[in-house]
Amino acid sequence: MSAGRGGPQLIDLHFEQTPGVIASYVFDTGDGLAVVDPGPTSTVAALDTGLGGMGASVDDVRHVLLTHIHFDHAGAAGTLLARVPAARAYVHERGAPHLASPERLYASARQIYGEHMERLWGEMRPIDPARLTVLAGGETLALGSRAVQVTYTPGHASHHVTYQDGPDLYAGDVAGVRLSTAQTPRAPTPPPDIDLEVWRASVDTLRGQDAGRVHLAHFGSYEATGAHWDGLLAAMDTDAALVRAGLEAGQVYDAIAATFTAATLDALAAEDPALPARYEFACPPWMSVQGLMRYWQRRAARAQAGGA
Repeated sequence: MSAGRGGPQLIDLHFEQTPGVIASYVFDTGDGLAVVDPGPTSTVAALDTGLGGMGASVDDVRHVLLTHIHFDHAGAAGTLLARVPAARAYVHERGAPHLASPERLYASARQIYGEHMERLWGEMRPIDPARLTVLAGGETLALGSRAVQVTYTPGHASHHVTYQDGPDLYAGDVAGVRLSTAQTPRAPTPPPDIDLEVWRASVDTLRGQDAGRVHLAHFGSYEATGAHWDGLLAAMDTDAALVRAGLEAGQVYDAIAATFTAATLDALAAEDPALPARYEFACPPWMSVQGLMRYWQRRAARAQAGGA
């Protein structure tokens, strides 16, 4: 078995039978395979197929690197570790308790997805804390022959980290959603803990790292250029301003979501007519509105409390 000593291999998880929506990345450490963000349990069969196409299998996995614990990134981690007793998972310290006891996380997600929860994501199995490597950021992980640097990169989630292995930067969601080279990266902003100020600081940190390629869960690998980061921040500001304007005008969620969705899909269609349909699977605009509304409402509440 060998995944190749060069760069990572992308496995398309074909979420909801749709290609180009959720990716997992695999590289050979010399001490088994490392899998970055294995995706949800509902796509484990696609992960198995992808590993088989590399001449490997799930039995070869030793390291499951999680950028954060949202279901589309980490849902399958417990399932993988149950199948491979020699494997372990790596996660930020704020996310680790939810992997050990995922009941609250699952219940919270069910409030959003309701009866579609099982179909979309599948189960999230608990992980024995002894099999978790808990991260704070700043570590260098010795994974076989690889020295993988961990950076704490909150903003999309308070427990988000990125991993850098030589020129390869595995950026989860903090580097945005980008489905083709033609598309401007866009920030996925679901609830509950979006923080645009710290997100911008995380982007500044990543911009300063010596990375050649940035690997996105949604979706694919791109040159880690200034244009990528500039586009992400500009789109983030545009999206945040649109939601803020709706709130200041006294609009309700449905009206803001309709305006936001139309603006987002129109912008994507102008870049590539094939983008809107895939983007709605990868990053539902209505969910980004929910996160941004919560962000602005919390900001307003803090400002009011500070002025009282």
